[in-house]
Amino acid sequence: MSEANAITVDVVSDVVCPWCFIGQKRLDKAVAAAGDVDVHIRWRPFQLDPTIPPQGKDRREYMLAKFGSDERIREIHARIEPLGEAEGISFAFDAIRVAPNTLDAHRLIRWAGAAGEAVQNRLVRRLFQLNFEEGANIGDHAVLVEAAREAGMDASVVATLLPTDADVEAVRTEIATASRMGISGVPCFLLEGKYAVMGAQDADTLADAIRQVAAAKARGELDKVG
Repeated sequence: MSEANAITVDVVSDVVCPWCFIGQKRLDKAVAAAGDVDVHIRWRPFQLDPTIPPQGKDRREYMLAKFGSDERIREIHARIEPLGEAEGISFAFDAIRVAPNTLDAHRLIRWAGAAGEAVQNRLVRRLFQLNFEEGANIGDHAVLVEAAREAGMDASVVATLLPTDADVEAVRTEIATASRMGISGVPCFLLEGKYAVMGAQDADTLADAIRQVAAAKARGELDKVG
């Protein structure tokens, strides 16, 4: 495919955000529906709650402190579950025992990006699955190392890097940059670094945006988009 018909979509997301998981599934559909547009996806970090300690928090206690009651939590989950089911996601909220700090997961996603787009996409999908469908603690280094191995990364290198401060500041800087750009919620799909689609929009909306930006790029009119 020609470079003129290729666009980059930067997805700003957090792997503990259920809407981001739904957004990932809808983006897959949108890419498939976008015809001959060559879409390159890059995952960018965002933390819904950077104040969670490295060891995580008890999720039930965390959710109660945030939403006030079990009834309110059930209402929130009940609203999200059928939307996930429509996208092939089996949300298992009750299986999630730990609300993790996702900084290390984002470091891993960054390293996966250096290994290639396909590797990064596999890793992000696996982290979503682990957290939301299997109730795994994605703040746990052993869980992250195994996810890296499954995605095709060098697990021994990951196991060596995770206990260090490697790329901690780089990830925090990226998160701060997203904030300065006005991104206060996720997912956010940034097309060609210029046109933002906020929230877990349906696949048709995303596909239309992808086609529009690709067409504008091909005409040399991208600065006029949005």
